[in-house]
Amino acid sequence: MPLSRDNHAFSTLGRAVIRNETQAVAALEQRIGAEFDRACGHMLHAQGRVIVTGMGKSGHIGNKIAATLASTGTPAFFVHPGEASHGDLGMFTDKDVVLALSNSGETGEILTILPLIKRLGVPLIALTGNPGSNLAREADVHLDVSVEKEACPLGLAPTSSTTASLAMGDALAVALLEARGFTEKDFARSHPGGSLGRRLLLHVADIMRSGEAIPQVGQDASLNQALLEMTRKGLGMTAVVDDQGCILGIYTDGDLRRTLDQGLDIHQIGIRQVMTPGCVTLPRHSLAAEALQLMESRKINALLVADEGGQLIGALNMHDLLRAGVV
Repeated sequence: MPLSRDNHAFSTLGRAVIRNETQAVAALEQRIGAEFDRACGHMLHAQGRVIVTGMGKSGHIGNKIAATLASTGTPAFFVHPGEASHGDLGMFTDKDVVLALSNSGETGEILTILPLIKRLGVPLIALTGNPGSNLAREADVHLDVSVEKEACPLGLAPTSSTTASLAMGDALAVALLEARGFTEKDFARSHPGGSLGRRLLLHVADIMRSGEAIPQVGQDASLNQALLEMTRKGLGMTAVVDDQGCILGIYTDGDLRRTLDQGLDIHQIGIRQVMTPGCVTLPRHSLAAEALQLMESRKINALLVADEGGQLIGALNMHDLLRAGVV
């Protein structure tokens, strides 16, 4: 009888699926050994790319594996085996490595292109759930991703088997990542549109205010002149510089509140009497993420940018980091 909408058996079945797939993935650990090492060796030393192929659900998993490899330092792309026999085999070169996925190991579209792959003389790595299959026998390396049973109660829909293949693909990708010495910066270069890319590739020089947009007054300016400069530039602060443009200090909205608490006359007092000397600065080549960390640790909302001689060359605040997507 179909389950009713309120039947708690839904959660019971859901837990059973998770348990089944967890066991399927856990079983893979014991199968990672010499064959896995050989597979990684072929992929690591390939002069070309890793070409991933698979039909149906295996194809969807293969597509994801190819994307993971490509984004972690191993050039890879997916080729549909059906399209391969109708022209896409032209994408294969004798410098590539082929990674073929098939749970049965008897997928017709893959077996059709096997002779052509063999003729190229490229290493063939197979991920199958059937070590005795034709694909497994013909492969240079076979990785066993068989499962005891599918999570689907009918035993028909690929569930645990696709999860196992995906996990094995991740294992290959991460092992290769480590072998290549792939770093966060390398990852960011292939993900420039993501938040990690922005944090690791964006520099202070890319987002700082420069030239006429920098709020600054000379050391002999009055506090009133400094406040007018702060209002015009809209950064909530102004730099105080000497005649050579070197930074002497900073005056912020917070400093203004403290000045008013002391009852000082903003029209009479000089900026040097109330500024914060020896303020925090950053070089232009610093990462924008470093500016954010510094602002958060010092509990400040703006920073000045200086060159090696201490001259003022830029300024930025938290809103600049927000607009750049660093926060």
